[in-house]
Amino acid sequence: MNNIKSHFEIHSRFRNGIFLLSIILFIMLIGYYFYPKSPSSKHDFAELISFQKQIDSLKSIAEQQKKEYRLQPFNPNFISDHKGYKLGLSARELDRLHTYRKDNKWINSITDFKKVTQVSDSLLAVISPLFKFPEWTKKSNAAANRKYPKKKYPVKTFSQKKDLNTVSSEELEQSIGLPDFVADRIIRYRNSVGGFTLDIQLEDVHGLYDYQKDKILSMFTVKTPKKIKKVNINTASVNELVEIPYFDFEMALDIKDFIESNGSISNFDELGKIEGFSLKKIDKIKLYLTIN
Repeated sequence: MNNIKSHFEIHSRFRNGIFLLSIILFIMLIGYYFYPKSPSSKHDFAELISFQKQIDSLKSIAEQQKKEYRLQPFNPNFISDHKGYKLGLSARELDRLHTYRKDNKWINSITDFKKVTQVSDSLLAVISPLFKFPEWTKKSNAAANRKYPKKKYPVKTFSQKKDLNTVSSEELEQSIGLPDFVADRIIRYRNSVGGFTLDIQLEDVHGLYDYQKDKILSMFTVKTPKKIKKVNINTASVNELVEIPYFDFEMALDIKDFIESNGSISNFDELGKIEGFSLKKIDKIKLYLTIN
């Protein structure tokens, strides 16, 4: 009987081992139950697919916007600061355009855009194919580019001609046959500069064709020129330079900086070294400036 009992009797060390193993298994079960379960591989795959679709969608939108931006024509009369930046225009070029448009003037051709903004030829070659002008400007440009035969108008002496500084817009319409808006534009420009000093200033009237100018000067001339007190460009202040019709504030500031950097200038042609300065203005600014 004692022998049978001995077979079922568990040694104390073995019993302690079983107890320790039971505790370990219990802890593992508790840990497995309470430990956060990681998402299933199926869930991970679904999230990955969804994320990839979002990326593909964003790429598609970006490519579409990029394509639309590249191909979308635009009217160069309406270029915002942001669009100008995207096109590569400088702040000064944009300012020239916006100043021009504030006077209710319009860009009607690529040549106009170049003249107003003074943009480089290389950039103009890139962006000009995107310019889109209204239909009426195309007709106007066609008329402007048409080769008009050089007309010879009756030669009048100085005494026979009327004063360009006193003529009215109505008289220009009736005697020259100018459109009313062109005649009004001449008078507005004359008033803005305080009166003409030389006949050459007619060239500054926007939209006036050469044949129209020739016809006007065959009948009118400046008889009572505006008296101008010339300013020495080497000593003039920025405020004095701004008073000249052909200079805006930035150009006046650039001229002043250029003169101070070089001591002085001895010839108006030296102004051509200033970025954005047009040498075509020299004959006209001489009406207002002197070097000595």
